[in-house]
Amino acid sequence: MAPFRSIYQQDSTKQLVAGVALLVLAAFYSFVFLLTLAPVYGSAPSHIFHGYGVGFAGAAGWFGKDHIHRLSGRRAVYLVPVLASWLPVVQYFVSQQSSALGNPAGPVITAVFSLYPLVLLSVACAGKLVQTGLNLSQHGDLVAEHIPLLGSYVVYSAGEHLIKAFLSRFIGSTVILSRAGLQVLIPILYAAVVPSKILLLAIPSLLFSLTSNVHLPLGYATTALNSAISHEGYALVARQDSTTGYVSVLDNLEDGFRVMRCDHSLLGGQWIKSRPNYTPPTVKDPIYAVFTMLEAVRLVETAHGGPRVDADSNALVIGLGIGTTPGALMAHGIDTTIVEIDPVVHKFAEQYFGLPSNHTPIIEDARTFVKRNQQSAHQQYDYIVHDVFTGGAEPVELFTYEFITGLHALLKDDGVIAINYAGDLTLYPTSLTVRTITAIFPTCRIYREEATSEVGPDFTNMVIFCTKSTTFSSSSTALTFRDPIPADFLGSRFRSRYLLPKHEVDQARFENVEQGGRKLLYEKEVGRLHKYQDRGALEHWAIMRTVLPEAVWENW
Repeated sequence: MAPFRSIYQQDSTKQLVAGVALLVLAAFYSFVFLLTLAPVYGSAPSHIFHGYGVGFAGAAGWFGKDHIHRLSGRRAVYLVPVLASWLPVVQYFVSQQSSALGNPAGPVITAVFSLYPLVLLSVACAGKLVQTGLNLSQHGDLVAEHIPLLGSYVVYSAGEHLIKAFLSRFIGSTVILSRAGLQVLIPILYAAVVPSKILLLAIPSLLFSLTSNVHLPLGYATTALNSAISHEGYALVARQDSTTGYVSVLDNLEDGFRVMRCDHSLLGGQWIKSRPNYTPPTVKDPIYAVFTMLEAVRLVETAHGGPRVDADSNALVIGLGIGTTPGALMAHGIDTTIVEIDPVVHKFAEQYFGLPSNHTPIIEDARTFVKRNQQSAHQQYDYIVHDVFTGGAEPVELFTYEFITGLHALLKDDGVIAINYAGDLTLYPTSLTVRTITAIFPTCRIYREEATSEVGPDFTNMVIFCTKSTTFSSSSTALTFRDPIPADFLGSRFRSRYLLPKHEVDQARFENVEQGGRKLLYEKEVGRLHKYQDRGALEHWAIMRTVLPEAVWENW
């Protein structure tokens, strides 16, 4: 029985260090748990109830620590590493039922059977160790209870912020720093803090993680993953954890297309299947018409009259995806700068989707780039393409009055901007976004990808074309497109069908300010949109489950 009493027989400093370590590791696993939910449920839906659940589990652990301590005879602390080691196994099998569980119920149910018990037990044992290590009982019950409670909350919160900062820079850099790799690493760290013979119970779970968890980015695991999804007609080409999420490239073997995935969304796709007597276009056809429609930014008539000369033009693309639009701009001879926050997305676009190398890549947050160049004002562009949908939701920070104003400053006086917005046209954020854009650009027209939404209520991709000008060569006050010529299609029948926008949306439908709403979106108010983002992300999750089979999402 000695091993079960050893940690409480150590000096107070070691007990305090062990308690603090348990709190930090609980915060560590809480964040990693969200990362591992995101490929199955999406990053936004995974967050909806996470804070409440972790808070409740932590409070239950703290206020129930004495009861747990008495019932277990001080043995509970030695179960924590074992529980941590089994968490990924439980999560793996529960996640296989994601379609049946639904969203957002799925993340909550998964956490109830895996993360919340670990947080409860970690906080209970950490609280007892901290309380014992500080030896505050002699100062009275109030002090003895609440000083450690406050300190434990500070330690947990600080640990969570430090871990987020660390992983934002290094996630995916090695196998052990991948999402699945971290689920192996954290139990090992738990075991180092609280070693005991009970750790033998963790061996089966560790063996499962190392041999059967297809999420580990190792050769044999990738082979097992391909075996699992081959029945659905898919094959994994490449994958890597990165700053914006879990990024992978998948081939549909039956219909012949390739897609890039980020968590539970698609950044784009292109047709790769060759057919007899088929001449491939200069830039491969995308699987979504909206990416071709963005190329129509070249067709907008200018204020000075006459078409632009492509070789004398330049473009700024905010958000890369698979690179269809910037690839087409480059194919027309336009000097193109691409701003992409995720280095893996840029790498995969070049390696697997044919993105030409003759562009200027800027790997950083678009807000940083725009603010820096707006202040220097040394470069302006003929075309700006804004296409930043990812993770199942629009990053609202890139649709604020301040950011769009920055793009206005970077656009030449006779330039054109095309802004892709994916969302539910019936929701408040869509109207708010359109009003913000049209308040900055005086002349805009809005087009949706399809005439009606087959999913919804009315979820669609729409492109907002805008200029700084109010008059055009035709003396019209409306933005107009020139008729495309064969060279505009780049040898693609797909582009001949979808390049010129067709399904216009009446701008007036977005002009009325909803009761209690705002007219424009400002940086300081983006937090007001989180509940709408969550709703939109849940709609998008349901849509994505009709695009790719559930087995593909669940097996990453």
